[in-house]
Amino acid sequence: MMKKTVFNISEEKISKLAVLIDADNASAKDIKNILDEITKFGEATVKRIYGNFTDQVGSAWKQCINELAIKPMQQFTYTTGKNATDGFMFIDAMDLLYTDRFDGFCIVSSDSDFTALAIRIKEQGATVYGFGKKQTPASFRNACSQFIYVENLRDEEIVEQPVNQTVKSEQTIATPPTTSVLSSKVTEQNLPLDKIKQIFDNQDSDWITVAAFGSQWKLLQTDFDPRNYGYKKLSDLVKKYDDFFEVEERKSATNDHKNLYVRLKKTI
Repeated sequence: MMKKTVFNISEEKISKLAVLIDADNASAKDIKNILDEITKFGEATVKRIYGNFTDQVGSAWKQCINELAIKPMQQFTYTTGKNATDGFMFIDAMDLLYTDRFDGFCIVSSDSDFTALAIRIKEQGATVYGFGKKQTPASFRNACSQFIYVENLRDEEIVEQPVNQTVKSEQTIATPPTTSVLSSKVTEQNLPLDKIKQIFDNQDSDWITVAAFGSQWKLLQTDFDPRNYGYKKLSDLVKKYDDFFEVEERKSATNDHKNLYVRLKKTI
């Protein structure tokens, strides 16, 4: 009798995301980059944009909406000085939330008015990804599970920019010298030494994986992104800051996969 071969194939669950775009506080030129970034977190099963697309400003969105298959949610301006778009977006977001179909919501706006919405969605157990400009108020950034600056998603020419390598204060680590940074994105930003120390102080071991380091950093600082400091990956950042971090590559005990570990130098 011939044996029957059974294949056990398990597929990784892909998060289903609802993307809600505030056309009054976003730019059409950033949407393609934002949607590409969202693919890192899951599948955008709903893509909606809210605004008045009958006026001159709204017409600028038409090409973006058509090319990227975004559903326009038309909202007329009933009263001068009042933003009816926000209210429409709040109501629609709650309707989507109560369907229990989504693992997360992506809110594209730089408006602090969406702070309460982000908090409410998180209370329901869904992840909130915020996308906005660097001047986005801290209240909205901190209300999100993770906040991504749209400036970091724009294609810029990489140039050599010399910066100072000194510890400017007890709470910051200065950017390393003559490192490649993304032009117009990074202006000698400093690493938050207080948060970094807190991460390592909370560990049972001096060494932690770079992946765990990044996860802990995001919990303490929702807008953390290695691109804020001119690096595409966190591993590149810790390797470059060799005056502050020690890195070590270790082979996994169970397979051939290698993990990068990092620890804070005792002199810091």
